[in-house]
Amino acid sequence: MAIFKKGKNWYIDYYLNGKRKREMIGGSHKLAERVLDKRKVQIVEGKFFDIEKFQRIRLSEFSQIFLNSYSKPNKLSWKTDEYYIKTLLAYFSDVFIDEITSLSIEEFKKWRLEQNVKPSTVNRDLTCLRTMLYKAVEWGYLKENPIQRVKLYKENQRVRFLEKEEIERLLNACSPHTRNMVVFALNTGMRRGEIFNLKWSNVDLINKHIYLYKTKSKENRVVPMNRIVERLLVNIKERYISEYVFCNESGGQVRNIRTGFKNSLRRAGIKDFRFHDLRHTFASHLVMSGVDLNTVRELLGHKKIEMTLRYAHLSQGHKSRAVEALGQRIDTIWTPNTKKLKKDKLYISEVIDTKEEAEDFQEEDFDTHLTVAQVVTC
Repeated sequence: MAIFKKGKNWYIDYYLNGKRKREMIGGSHKLAERVLDKRKVQIVEGKFFDIEKFQRIRLSEFSQIFLNSYSKPNKLSWKTDEYYIKTLLAYFSDVFIDEITSLSIEEFKKWRLEQNVKPSTVNRDLTCLRTMLYKAVEWGYLKENPIQRVKLYKENQRVRFLEKEEIERLLNACSPHTRNMVVFALNTGMRRGEIFNLKWSNVDLINKHIYLYKTKSKENRVVPMNRIVERLLVNIKERYISEYVFCNESGGQVRNIRTGFKNSLRRAGIKDFRFHDLRHTFASHLVMSGVDLNTVRELLGHKKIEMTLRYAHLSQGHKSRAVEALGQRIDTIWTPNTKKLKKDKLYISEVIDTKEEAEDFQEEDFDTHLTVAQVVTC
């Protein structure tokens, strides 16, 4: 049994029942060593043929089956899967999917962090790999998914939103075209893709509703318009002729405003902010205005309330106001009636003339909530 390199790939060489076998592992020497050790154990224990029952397939080949058979037909974000798969193949190369182990996935996590990417980015790669391997199990290419024993990195949920003063600076720094989309995003909370794909057939200016049918959550959503959005859409419809609400000069669909938005942020002096954060700004200001989290969830189109809970800390002021209102409402339960209190004080002051008499005065002698100390000060 041996390991050798040919070109950019490592191979393992071993014998099974007197027949020589070679397997291309990929660009990792460590992975080749692990697979060879695994083959040795399987041959000794007579378990190698358990693997042969499955149709062996390399990750590079299976990824194309995954994209064409599952991702593209079922996901609007299939291009994102395509991006993650390129990263996965850069590490695992042409490894057979049954050779991917929990240990090799842990080493992939370490390798990704060494490329100075955030833990959240690594988690997105792992999520894509997990879905692919679950489909491999479902379709008969794998016996079990090794990633189910791998933990994702803990993420800090990012909630970057603009204060009122920052919003004003940004709008003043935007070109007219970019400004329209920023104003729309700030007042609807719609996702960037939803804004780019929005057509006039989805807009009801009479009832002031926007109807979204192809959403990330795969559920229809109705977005109400406020007066700002209504005036904005009326103005756009009068000036541009296109099936898309936000179109380019030729009337075609807008696909990217990265450069224009980036320049607007630079002119406004705003850092660490993305277009998607306009959605966070929409939600954050709703919560700070006292809107309940479930309503915010419905407006954002979140399937589960857990996604909306990231904004919960912004509602502390609203909670304080609510508790204070409750206190004012039921304060009379334990606070003595002011008019009765004054009348009682006058009566007691006529009966008790000296401090000594006050000390002899017992609370049960007079049916009142006043203490001896209050009586003396009369």
